[in-house]
Amino acid sequence: MSNVIVIGGGAAGCMAAYAAASKGHTVHLLEKNEKIGKKIYITGKGRCNVTNASDIDVILANVLSNPKFLYSAIYTFTNDDVIDFFEKYDVPLKVERGNRVFPVSDHSSDIIKGLERALKDMNVHIHLYTEVKQLLMDNHRCTGVELSDGTQMKANHVIVATGGLSYPSTGSTGDGYRFAQSCDLAMVDPVPSLVPFETKESWVVKLQGLSLRNVTLKITKGKKVLFEEFGEMLFTHFGISGPLVLSASAKIKPSDFDGPLHAELDLKPAISKEELSDRLVKEFSNNLNKNFRNGINGLFPAKLSPVMVHISSIDENKKCNEITKEERNAFVELTKALPFTIVKKRDFKEAIITKGGVSVKEIDPSTMFAKKVEGLSFCGEVLDLDAYTGGYNLQIAWSTGYLAGSSIE
Repeated sequence: MSNVIVIGGGAAGCMAAYAAASKGHTVHLLEKNEKIGKKIYITGKGRCNVTNASDIDVILANVLSNPKFLYSAIYTFTNDDVIDFFEKYDVPLKVERGNRVFPVSDHSSDIIKGLERALKDMNVHIHLYTEVKQLLMDNHRCTGVELSDGTQMKANHVIVATGGLSYPSTGSTGDGYRFAQSCDLAMVDPVPSLVPFETKESWVVKLQGLSLRNVTLKITKGKKVLFEEFGEMLFTHFGISGPLVLSASAKIKPSDFDGPLHAELDLKPAISKEELSDRLVKEFSNNLNKNFRNGINGLFPAKLSPVMVHISSIDENKKCNEITKEERNAFVELTKALPFTIVKKRDFKEAIITKGGVSVKEIDPSTMFAKKVEGLSFCGEVLDLDAYTGGYNLQIAWSTGYLAGSSIE
């Protein structure tokens, strides 16, 4: 049996440690924070969307970077296996909208407690407040690690599960990238993903806190449509966020963010322009002697109406019965394509995940072993793997972690 060191006590690292220990290896899990699972604690707004209950092909379809690389990992440790694992360790789960899986308690801390029970069950040695300075190498073989205090720990195999750069307050500070580069492994530049956008227009800030459901967000660069989807979004003090925006940030290529992007919001995607025009005629007929600013209150949330009036070319004090057909048509166009400008993504402090990382070309997908270095594996977010929201990114962590740990002979 081998002596195995796992660097990083997040989702991938905990699962890697568990899997390696279940094979009979002696496992030391090194975590530089005061507890394991610090990032798990804040995922899903503190509820932890632990996986997704959809079919495997749906899960892979929601992986944006290198889905084919994940075949072995996902099929070795499936979403059903994740659910069985946590229920085995006394964490009952439930399935919600979009097949997202959460703990019944709605507390991410229960997921961490389940991991702690599993690691204890497998006699994994957990070392907290333990930071790794560098890998120990001997002629293209990893022989252990050196800690920040100079202590050297020897091992037959080292698994790097240090995460990316998102939420650096949880300890994701790019250590794994440094370890990979010290072994001459290729990298894909890391960028924030599943992250809000900053916008240019001042009226966006006035809508801070407003959540819109059932809208369509379209983002273009010149004539090229980069993203167009229906769903929910949120206005913030700096721009926009919410599910639609996070998905857009993941889907749009980093190279497309070399300048401002044009965005349009269809506030009434369920009806055509003609139907919306008829609706406006009806609204105006019911409010003939009211000012325009008061005549559209039935169309939009209270916070949005004054902004729509301000952006439109119609005088807010104009009576509804005086509004021309041309003005009405222009307002229909505005409602169906409210334009604004995306300046940039927010940074890693607000990113749910990191896009980029250690190139999967350097890793054997059937074992998670580094191809160039004996005795070394990488798993989880440190790799160039990312997906949409919905439990898919944690599934990547569980699956790659399990495969990395269980592949060690």
